[in-house]
Amino acid sequence: MAVAKKQGTKRESLIHLCLLLNPLYPPVTPAVTVSEPPELTELPLSYTVFSHEDINLPCEATGNPTPTFRWVKDGEAFGSVREEFGTLRAQDEEKTLDSYGGYYRCYASNTLGTAMTQSVHLIVEPQPVLLKQQRVDKKANEGDSVILACNPPNSSTPPHIHWMDRRMVHIKLNDRVMVGLDGNLYFSNLIKTDSRRDYSCNAQYTAARTVLPLRAVHLTVIQSNDLVHGKKPDFFHPVGSHSSVQALTSHSVVLECLPKGLPTPKMEWKKKDGSLEETSGRVDSDSHGRWFRFDSIEQNDDGEYECVASNNHGSVSHSFTLTVEAPPNWVKKPRSQRYAPGETVRLECQAEELPPQILTSDAKVYKFTEGGSVVMDCEEGDDRLPLLSDPRVALLTNGSIIVSDVSHEDSGEYSCSIKHSNISISAHLEVYNQTVILNGPQDVRVLRGSSALLDCVFQKDPRLIKYQIVWKKAEHKMQESSPDDKHTIFDNGTLKVTNIQSDDSARYSCEVITALGSVTASGSITVVARPDSPEGLSLSDVADHSLTLSWNPGKSHNSPIIEFIVEAREEQHTEHGRWRWEEWKRVPGEFNHLELTLHPYCTYRFRVFAVNEIGRSDPSHFSDHHKTPPAVPDRNPSGVRSESTDPKTMIITWDEMDKRFHSGEGFKYHVSWRGGGDAQWNHADVATPPYVINDTGTYTPFEIKVQAVNDVGGAPTPEPEIGYSGEDEPQEAPTNVSTKVMDSTVTVKWKEAQNVRGLLLGYKIYLQRLGPQGSRVRRSLGKQHQKREDKLERARERDREVVVHGVKTSEEVTGLRLYSSYELSVAAFNSKGEGPRSPPHHFSTPQGAPGPPASLRLESPSEKSMLLYWSPPEETNGILQGYVVQYREDLENSLLQMEYIDDPTVTHFELDSLDPSSHYIFNVIASTIVEGPPITRRGATALDGVAPSHINIVPSNTSLNLSWVHGERFRNHGFIIRYRRKSPGCDWLDSEVVNSTQGFYSLKGLLPGSEYQLKINDTQWENSTRTIGAAPSVMPGGFAARGWLIGLIAAILLLVLILLILCLIKRSKGGKYAVKDKEDKEGDSEARPMKDETFGEYSDADEKRSESQPSLCGESKLGSDDSLAEYGDSVDIQFNEDGSFIGQYSNRGPAPPGHESSGPASPDNGVPPPPIAPSMSTILDRPS
Repeated sequence: MAVAKKQGTKRESLIHLCLLLNPLYPPVTPAVTVSEPPELTELPLSYTVFSHEDINLPCEATGNPTPTFRWVKDGEAFGSVREEFGTLRAQDEEKTLDSYGGYYRCYASNTLGTAMTQSVHLIVEPQPVLLKQQRVDKKANEGDSVILACNPPNSSTPPHIHWMDRRMVHIKLNDRVMVGLDGNLYFSNLIKTDSRRDYSCNAQYTAARTVLPLRAVHLTVIQSNDLVHGKKPDFFHPVGSHSSVQALTSHSVVLECLPKGLPTPKMEWKKKDGSLEETSGRVDSDSHGRWFRFDSIEQNDDGEYECVASNNHGSVSHSFTLTVEAPPNWVKKPRSQRYAPGETVRLECQAEELPPQILTSDAKVYKFTEGGSVVMDCEEGDDRLPLLSDPRVALLTNGSIIVSDVSHEDSGEYSCSIKHSNISISAHLEVYNQTVILNGPQDVRVLRGSSALLDCVFQKDPRLIKYQIVWKKAEHKMQESSPDDKHTIFDNGTLKVTNIQSDDSARYSCEVITALGSVTASGSITVVARPDSPEGLSLSDVADHSLTLSWNPGKSHNSPIIEFIVEAREEQHTEHGRWRWEEWKRVPGEFNHLELTLHPYCTYRFRVFAVNEIGRSDPSHFSDHHKTPPAVPDRNPSGVRSESTDPKTMIITWDEMDKRFHSGEGFKYHVSWRGGGDAQWNHADVATPPYVINDTGTYTPFEIKVQAVNDVGGAPTPEPEIGYSGEDEPQEAPTNVSTKVMDSTVTVKWKEAQNVRGLLLGYKIYLQRLGPQGSRVRRSLGKQHQKREDKLERARERDREVVVHGVKTSEEVTGLRLYSSYELSVAAFNSKGEGPRSPPHHFSTPQGAPGPPASLRLESPSEKSMLLYWSPPEETNGILQGYVVQYREDLENSLLQMEYIDDPTVTHFELDSLDPSSHYIFNVIASTIVEGPPITRRGATALDGVAPSHINIVPSNTSLNLSWVHGERFRNHGFIIRYRRKSPGCDWLDSEVVNSTQGFYSLKGLLPGSEYQLKINDTQWENSTRTIGAAPSVMPGGFAARGWLIGLIAAILLLVLILLILCLIKRSKGGKYAVKDKEDKEGDSEARPMKDETFGEYSDADEKRSESQPSLCGESKLGSDDSLAEYGDSVDIQFNEDGSFIGQYSNRGPAPPGHESSGPASPDNGVPPPPIAPSMSTILDRPS
């Protein structure tokens, strides 16, 4: 039989038609087995699984032939076809549990047809786990209404909540204390006995077979005077005055009203549009009247319900609009029957039909904050909205939709319509940012007298213009105040509380209120201080040597007392001015007494401190005096030992006992000792340590013990210790000294020393290097190297001492010099000193690799050759046999070339045929029997020098400053600069020879404002430039026609003549300048006296040349010295260290016309020419 099924909408007629053969005969029972299509006998249901074992979807059917079964998951075949049974279980444990989640349908088939189940949803969830919880401390005043939150982990199978104590006993519930449907514990009002530390919320997940202890709450109820006033009733839940509840018939529904107030409000339920007795609901007695329950709600239960809470201060009510809807109701329901072949069968299937309508108003605007859930109503009477694809959208039975976790993208226009009709409405959703308190008040602990700040930093949607910040203290609104008052609320919402006292301890809440709701954050201020001193010290249970000290704790000031510190003072054995308190013991804060075990023969007083996290209290008052009777000592002195220093004497000493442990009068120490072979003990009584025993022999062992004794008796007999008489230096040296050399390490072995005469502390190895093995060969390396070697040897050939601690008889000595002769000896030592050394033992170290050459210098005589100069290694470590010179181009994978030098006296080598365009890496390695490490340098050959081709010119009034960059690899090159003034009749002039390494040269003595042409023939460099200043003008007319000029010259000559006369007079008096006179007075031994013929050095030609005006094409004075000569008209002056003249004017011969240079001398041209002599006019113009 094949069945076609059409799913209609709510209240729409549902018709199932089955087309069969149409015989007119009644059913006939065959004599044989009748074939039957599949008929389902076990059907699966939707449920939640937490493990593979939970997966069990039943699907069984009857039929003939026997049906086969197959499953479809999420529209696709799942697993293979099953032959005998169809129940689905998790067969493959390797599959993840999540892979089983989805929608399933089972199909049972045989040759006559197929039967299928409804689609069921298998929900997969992990086992609920306990997240990390912190204990919640909650404080409230007596009479306050309080909620203890539970917040269990979310699950598709809501847990059952149990509030219990730490003994797993349920918290007693009544009309004042109630567990809500949300699992929270509600206190309508608090009483003092509600204070306890062990409120525990336990969530029982029945389907997951798990119970989670979620949260521990410490509730402290603070006594309050507000109880006499009482409080008007209000509701914890629900909020507001009206709620709408929708339900389907046959489902269970609970209406909840949880009141608060003082005294505890009474609850009453009403049906506003009828009588409660006419409904199927009842007041739940287990909830003490807080719930109105419908176990199986009916259509007639639809209506208005109201809960009223009242006490003697007033009443409050909340109404519920309960809408009960029924799924489609069968008018005609098909029944299963058997028919004979050929019969006509009609199966009727019809549900009642109601006209469609929408009850919700159109164009409604919904405003909600982001992240919440919005319900958009579409109450209708016929059709359902299509199921939206978004998983956040849920469709209610009345056509309304719930959008969970709304976001800004959900804002916009929504429409609701009924299928097959033109009835529809629209709604507009506006989503606002959540109002969030970013930084709310914290739980702060504040010292008494200080101030506290409680933050209330929040963020809201900018479209919400109006808002209000309300601070509450212990649920009472606080008023804003000025900054001078105790409470201040700043513009940013922060609350400041100043001069905090004990009555400021409370819960503080900050509420930010907007048009779309409010958010609240709370914190607390707890005023703390040091505890008060303990009081009422008393002594009880007094015995001879014990008692019990008791006390009463002082106030803890909101900081629990962590511990008590008991201190004692012993007064009998200490002088009055030196009494001191000593800590006896620390006692946990839960205790207020301590049993004390006291020392005999002592007088005590006691005091107690209390300690909390803030600090220590002041001490309590002293207890009464308590004196204990004498007794035998309960202990012996510790640290019994021998501290013998001299041979044949033993000193027995010990740690002296505190007088408090003498336990009575007549205290003394009973000292006992005996030798190793003696049976009898020797005894002596002393008052203080030590005790000296003579004639004991050298380092002889004794048994020793010291017992504490007083007039009452002696302490328990102590166990003996081993002591020794005094030591002496070892008498014999170690023997059988041998060595084994491995490179620069020698292993020294010896036989244990005998007759040590004390406790052997170890051995000392004395090692001395006698010198190298090949001294005569080493001298051939040269005197300088020999001196260096001798100096190193003298520094290293001092005795080396190696200490070996303990009884070891071998030691490795490292760091020896190779190719050297050594001598060693071994001596034993104890605390008295060391014994004789063993006879000298000689050994030698082998040759090894030498050190690198001490230096390496590169010189390039030509563009293709390089000279390497090196010095021998500082450490040859053997007979030096020669050197290896390695070189390669400084390129990757370049070929390394080597030259071997067999003569160790050769310390230089020339490499030729090198590439001038490449840099090279040069290594020099010294070798004995093996090669040592190299010394490395990087360099390149020097190129032939050339004159500069790029010159920078900086002009001045009478000079041109020339500069250039000298190539790093180029050798020095001398060149001449040719120059001339661009004027008719001016010839070319040559400078002195200039070195290319100078980088700078100055052409001096030029005319200002004139253009000059310069060139260097070697490089074809040529340039023109102009000096700074006004150009010289040519006098018109003849010289004789200028009378004023002739007069001026005559005046100048007369002035010069007068100056000459004055100078001659001065010379005739002393022949020295004023500066020279000063030098003579200072008596500078280094100054040279100026000769009388100083002025005679200058020829008349020099004077005339200096005084005459330069011609328009005249010679110039050249030089690049940046010295006094440049600024003093080329006078060559020398100075002593103190700045005085130490020489006469230069008597160097005249230089070629106008040539002067400051650079180093060219190797090709010798020393540059000296500067020209100073002019007479310059000397005379110089200030005196």
